[in-house]
Amino acid sequence: MWGRTNGLRVLELGAPGDMRTWLTDLVLTGRKKATAGLLELDYHAENEELEHVGEHLALIDDSGTHAATVEVVDVVLLPFAEVTWVFAESEGEGYDTIDDWREAHSRYWRDKGIAVDDATTVVCLSFRLVSR
Repeated sequence: MWGRTNGLRVLELGAPGDMRTWLTDLVLTGRKKATAGLLELDYHAENEELEHVGEHLALIDDSGTHAATVEVVDVVLLPFAEVTWVFAESEGEGYDTIDDWREAHSRYWRDKGIAVDDATTVVCLSFRLVSR
C-alpha cells in the first residue's frame, strides 16, 4: 500500500486490477473522499506511520502511475463496530447502509487473511483531491 513517489508517500487503493482502477476513478471523479485501513495490517505490519492532517499523498493507479495528489483532511482510529455511516458514505463506493459497508469490508479483509471483529482498529482516512 505504501512507498514513495515524487517525494510523497504513496496511496494505492484496494486490490490491484479492476478494484484499484474503480477506486482510483472514484477519487478522480470526486465521489471517493475517504478510505479505510486496518491499523495492524496496513500500518503495524508494514512499519508505516499514520498519515497526518495536511499531508499530501500520491494516489497511484493500477498501472503504477501517479494519477493524482490528495491531501489528508482527517485521520480517525475507531473500532470496526464504531465506524460511522457518515464515514462509510464518504468512501463513495455505493453502500446503502453501514451494515453493507461492514459486510463488504469484512469480506475484503478476510480474503486478505485478516479476521475482523467489532474491536479491530480501523484507520478512517479522509482526504480531498488536490490535483490530477
